[in-house]
Amino acid sequence: MNTDTVAERNKHTPGVGAGGDVSAQAALGTDGAFAWQRINAACEAACQAIAPAWPLDRAIAVNPHWERINRPLRQVAARMAVLGDIQVFPPLDQVSAAWASGRITPADLHYALKTLPGAVEAGLSERTCLEALVSQQKPQRLPLLIDVLDDDPQRHARLSWRQAITHQVSQTCAAYFDEHQADWQPGRGQGLYAFWRDLITHDHGIGVLMGLPQLGKSLAALPATRQDAESWVLQRLALPEAAWADYLEAVLLTVNGWASWCAYLRWQATLRGGSDEHLRDLLAIRLAWGAILLDCKDDMAARHAFAAVQGHWRDAATLLKQAEAQLLVDEVWQVAFEAGYQRTLAQKLGATVQTAMPAAATEVEVQAAFCIDVRSEPMRRALESVWPAVQTIGFAGFFGLPVAYSPLATAVNRPQLPGLLAPAFHVTDVVVPASGPDARLSSEVVSDARRTRFALSDQLHAASRWPGASFSYVEAAGLGYLGKLFQWLKPSRRARTRDDLAGLPGRYKAVCRPVLDGIDNPAKADLAARVLHAMGIAHHLAPLVVLVGHGSQSTNNAHAAALDCGACCGQTGEVNARVLAQMLNDPAVRTGLNQRGIHVPAETVFVAALHNTTTDEIEGFDLDLLGPAAKARWDRLQGTFAQAGDQVRRERATRLGLDPTTRHNQLLTRLQARANDGAQTRPEWGLTGNAAFIIAPRQRTQGTVLDGRCFLHDYDATKDADGSLLELLMTAPMLVTHWINWQYHASTCDQTHMGCGNKLLHNVVGGHIGVFEGNGGDLRIGLAKQSVHDGQRWMHEPLRLTVIIDAPQDAIERVIARHATVRHLINNGWLHLWRFDEPGLQRYADGRWQVLGLDVGV
Repeated sequence: MNTDTVAERNKHTPGVGAGGDVSAQAALGTDGAFAWQRINAACEAACQAIAPAWPLDRAIAVNPHWERINRPLRQVAARMAVLGDIQVFPPLDQVSAAWASGRITPADLHYALKTLPGAVEAGLSERTCLEALVSQQKPQRLPLLIDVLDDDPQRHARLSWRQAITHQVSQTCAAYFDEHQADWQPGRGQGLYAFWRDLITHDHGIGVLMGLPQLGKSLAALPATRQDAESWVLQRLALPEAAWADYLEAVLLTVNGWASWCAYLRWQATLRGGSDEHLRDLLAIRLAWGAILLDCKDDMAARHAFAAVQGHWRDAATLLKQAEAQLLVDEVWQVAFEAGYQRTLAQKLGATVQTAMPAAATEVEVQAAFCIDVRSEPMRRALESVWPAVQTIGFAGFFGLPVAYSPLATAVNRPQLPGLLAPAFHVTDVVVPASGPDARLSSEVVSDARRTRFALSDQLHAASRWPGASFSYVEAAGLGYLGKLFQWLKPSRRARTRDDLAGLPGRYKAVCRPVLDGIDNPAKADLAARVLHAMGIAHHLAPLVVLVGHGSQSTNNAHAAALDCGACCGQTGEVNARVLAQMLNDPAVRTGLNQRGIHVPAETVFVAALHNTTTDEIEGFDLDLLGPAAKARWDRLQGTFAQAGDQVRRERATRLGLDPTTRHNQLLTRLQARANDGAQTRPEWGLTGNAAFIIAPRQRTQGTVLDGRCFLHDYDATKDADGSLLELLMTAPMLVTHWINWQYHASTCDQTHMGCGNKLLHNVVGGHIGVFEGNGGDLRIGLAKQSVHDGQRWMHEPLRLTVIIDAPQDAIERVIARHATVRHLINNGWLHLWRFDEPGLQRYADGRWQVLGLDVGV
């Protein structure tokens, strides 16, 4: 097809004059400025609906519907089904299996029908809900322009146009955003849209894949800029303006993985006070593809396509309302699924007990502050049972330090705090010898040694990449490769590798320590005071205070960071724990704390440690700096750690397919080997099963077996008169736990769109950006199926988070009133909110507190 034909057809196409390569203003006519504002607003609304996805090396859990929480959950579920064929509620086949097994009981279904306002208003019956399990009807997705154009007789003998376009756009993005993997980097100066436009005009293979050998001729109509492309396509579609934003969101959902990556770049730019245009470029690319294909059709086919798209989208609002009504049954089953767990949880918490259990009378010798992560709950419980003189504390794993970290002699600047926040301080490594022959070491000497090793490593890595050198390199390094292969065939008991120390000679590793940089002692004292107050131990410090971060251990795992600390931006808690311990042990900081009304006893020593969540071992740091008394207490604690770790390993063994009655050393050995096994797709279950977040004094949960399903944050309302700490907890940790909960929920409910598929097929993109499943398709987000499924059954139940707070109701309501995000989460059904009350538990619904309503007994 030549350009004259394209121009001629455009004369007769609704909304477009002659010529394809037109400016946005020309295409919009005399009212162009006002029309462009409306188009820009619609495009921006579509982009705002996409949640960010963090890169692999900083992987944190994210609710993929985060930017939609201002809408009720069922409305979002309807939109995702109609716009993207995405499942938000638990699939009815999974619900059906839970009903058949008795996991969901008639009492649970009755509770859901009684308490869900929509079900009550609609008069929904148990019979209707059960019939839905049989019919399992789903709302139908609205078609896009490429869907109605892809209707020729040969469509079953070639790659579908939707698949081909997704593949092409995805490969373009992979090349454009890769800064670490490929040796040859593309020019990025003109932006993503310009890069794609140049690439597609020189791609002679895509047309063959799509069954369009003459595709290249249609590219002459392609607009030169993103703005022109947006206007050009929307004008040609001639959709009702009310449907623009919905149509554009549906377009982005076809490349949701890359859209989420671009949303991450936008998120980071916003935290820095800037902006980022990649998501708008991606939208324009995906839009332009539809118009290109339109020009590949004859006039009659093009007119039929227009009529079909306009007919479907003219009624989009009605279809969305119908889908929302249809999904009422799914929402009922969601509530019923949750009711069974909530009833058991309420029973365990002693919902009818008048007051909290009294604090233990045992004198506290050790305080151990753990991350609120659900994997800490079994370890805290075990430590308390083994040695009652240990007081455990639940606190956000970044330990209140809003920092970024740069390992020694590197240009890395890595956030070590929740993704919702921007770093305020910087941590660097310095060499701090305790004494002895290394006392004269300097950071510069160690930095030089590391740079030398890095340079050698880069040369060896390059030798293995270049085609001409790869064979001789393998011959020369063959024995080294055999050693690595042997480690995979027979996994060792090797301890967790500390990547931050990679390249450091072994003799320097023990004296390389992270320290807070560029902050004076008064500021350190202010920061330390805030942390101790938030922990609730500012005026009750034990002789030994252990700050326990956590991290995982696995081998050959692209998603390893997703098993580390989400509060530390997908890193372990080591850096934050060590920096805080060092700061709280500093005499100058203690003097500043004393001036602020916090007296730290002279005998009190802070020690940093790390809980390995794969093996349930606890590792201490900077122990060479401890004095004799503190070292003696730490040594005494080791037996407690070992016994508690064994208890937790036995609790976890069955879910990992191991025998819980195995001897102590053998069970530990098997878990260590599992951590070092390059073929192991499930080194641990991470946060599967997470279902509740409890903000309360430890006495509310102490001694209660919560099965590693609850996030636990210590909080004493009697020490928070103004409610400022409660406000912090409901606007930071509660949001982080909600993100974790919904990533697992979404990855379980829709692995195709919100999970990243089969881990065995993953190929890393751009060194750290994400993964493809296989060698193409969209960038995959969320969790791998192996992270939530054991090969026979789902290991995660898609339950919304139940948040239980021990605080006065007016204090909780003040936080809800002040923060729109908190209101959206609660009022729109994204989580459940309960509170402890003297007669029992109350739930927050329809803007007021109500009796829980579950038959929990005692």
